[in-house]
Amino acid sequence: MNFTEKQGDLFELPDDYVLAHCISADARMGKGIAAEFVRRFDLAPLKAKAEAAPLEIGVCYREGRVMNLVTKARFSGKPTYDSLTRAVRSLREACEAEGVHKLGLPRIGSGLDRLRWEKVREIVQREFADTDVEIVVCTP
Repeated sequence: MNFTEKQGDLFELPDDYVLAHCISADARMGKGIAAEFVRRFDLAPLKAKAEAAPLEIGVCYREGRVMNLVTKARFSGKPTYDSLTRAVRSLREACEAEGVHKLGLPRIGSGLDRLRWEKVREIVQREFADTDVEIVVCTP
């Protein structure tokens, strides 16, 4: 794994980067960076799936170029380090299964979700340690 943090716009990463962010099982993405993902990408199929039945916490759902990590039950709730760890593990498994080698992230879990970035960074680095995935974390 190659892990880099840089200041810049996540959405300006080249198209060969798959982008990931955290969502809730109800797929209500009206605030924070999730709202920007909705504005830029077609996440309607995922929202429809969540309307039919809640998405599974700890699972990563891919929609096109976007990996959606389900870390909490409701948009108004907060994730735990355990639910985030399970979602990051699912992200790693999805990257391995789908041949994803370049991944762009915001500081997942540490914006509106209020987890400590220092701890989240350790989780991401530990889960991806033995992979060949290049991870770029962008902060505004």
